Amino acid sequence: MQEKPPKTVTLVLGGVRSGKSRYAQQLADRFERVVFIATARIGDEEMRAKIRRHQAERPPEWLTVEEPLELAQALEQHGPSCDVLLVDCLTIFAANLMEDEGEDGTRMGGVTSREATHEARIEQLCNALQSVPCSVVLVSNEVGSGVVPPYPLGRRFRDVLGELNQRVARVADDVLLLVAGLPLALKGHVEVDL
Repeated sequence: MQEKPPKTVTLVLGGVRSGKSRYAQQLADRFERVVFIATARIGDEEMRAKIRRHQAERPPEWLTVEEPLELAQALEQHGPSCDVLLVDCLTIFAANLMEDEGEDGTRMGGVTSREATHEARIEQLCNALQSVPCSVVLVSNEVGSGVVPPYPLGRRFRDVLGELNQRVARVADDVLLLVAGLPLALKGHVEVDL
């Protein structure tokens, strides 16, 4: 039996196809009891194929929980019964928040009820990350280095995800950036023996 690593919260960031999900799975594989929290919804054939590919890459003994919106509750519910929760991914969670609230990309000044709902869910998630008894590994895209989206909804999505990543990074013990499959420590340390 493997020695149980100490409880940590790790945020794994990266661009598309940077290796972030694979690296996060390697981190989670160090634990005995793993709960994988999937945030994706099947919207089209491309997403269905991506979900199947990710399912095939995971060990069959991992419990998979599909939760597109209520991440805090999923962490609180499953955290006591596992050694690590692996959330893949915050990028889709942010898109789900916007879709659930009917986000249309327009703003009329001030804080909207959508923004208040986003803020509440992000706050709940950060509180849950700090209180769950097990380790947590979260995957998210780093979108701040790309071009400015040419349309309002794209810019709004970039802002929502950027704020979410910043808030989670503040409570995380380790924040890693994956580039070409290689991890760089932005906060904390990198596991080099994976």
